Amino acid sequence: LSRYENQITILSDYLEEFPETDEPVWILGRQHHLNTDKSKLLLDISARLWFTYRRKFSPIGGTGPSSDAGWGCMLRCGQMMLAQALICRHLGRDWQWEKHKKQPEEYHRILRCFLDRKDCCYSIHQMAQMGVGEGKSIGEWFGPNTVAQVLKKLALFDEWNSLAVYVSMDNTVVIEDIKKMCWSPPQSSGAAHSSAHLHRSTLGRSNELIYLDPHTTQSFVDSEENGTVDDQSFHCQQAPHRMKIMNLDPSVALGFFCKEECDFDNWCSLVQKEILKQQSLRMFELVQKHPPHWPPFIPPTKPEVTTTGAELIESTDKLFELEEEFEILSVW
Repeated sequence: LSRYENQITILSDYLEEFPETDEPVWILGRQHHLNTDKSKLLLDISARLWFTYRRKFSPIGGTGPSSDAGWGCMLRCGQMMLAQALICRHLGRDWQWEKHKKQPEEYHRILRCFLDRKDCCYSIHQMAQMGVGEGKSIGEWFGPNTVAQVLKKLALFDEWNSLAVYVSMDNTVVIEDIKKMCWSPPQSSGAAHSSAHLHRSTLGRSNELIYLDPHTTQSFVDSEENGTVDDQSFHCQQAPHRMKIMNLDPSVALGFFCKEECDFDNWCSLVQKEILKQQSLRMFELVQKHPPHWPPFIPPTKPEVTTTGAELIESTDKLFELEEEFEILSVW
């Protein structure tokens, strides 16, 4: 019954249709016009992988929670952000999802990375376990920075995608450090992307944000014997949530994906042109060189342990031990 349970449309009193407006709507760098292509807009939104609370998955750590309802929302947001990067990497930004339409193997492989199983590299199990090294107990709510740090560590074990994940320090993005990390083996791809085109004219008094809400509990879905996934519950097939931009919590994490170095160079130029030159409070800074008063930048590397899917938890446990030894040495 869980398969059909997940397909029930979730109703909400505050969900409403998009208002009639001539202003453009931007979804991850793509412009839409409500008056002419509302259907394309909704298709673009429903194509994004939507991760929510789940229940009835195997207990985390063997004896832990079997649902992340009430505490896993930020982890699910992190999954959505990373999943979009993987979609762009393997399928491209213009890839679209349609119900009952056969999808390429890369799509199902991406989805399997996030299933609620301990042997999936970006599962709720792996993220919760890795969060222990960040001082978070299993079942404890994460903040945006903790999620970012956890994904950075888990990416070290993801040989298929070979991501180099950079998390800025003190809201400062250092160009030199990112290029050093992305050119260091085994990583080959960056983790900052911007195909977005910023236009000040769109940031009017009524600019609203469109978002996918993880605060819905669905039942656990596993992959089929042939490796495919019954994926309808991983796509929001209803009008998305909207909020006034001034109601946004100031504690946020911005994620960007760059497939190639030229993408990152274009992103840097865009940020410098459209954001940093404005005389206003900035969300982050972009600098060329590593600040001399900071500790030296050392690209993260995977611990020297043998890893296969089922052994990933064991490998992350080894990483915790290495971190604890480092912390003891640092204190000493």
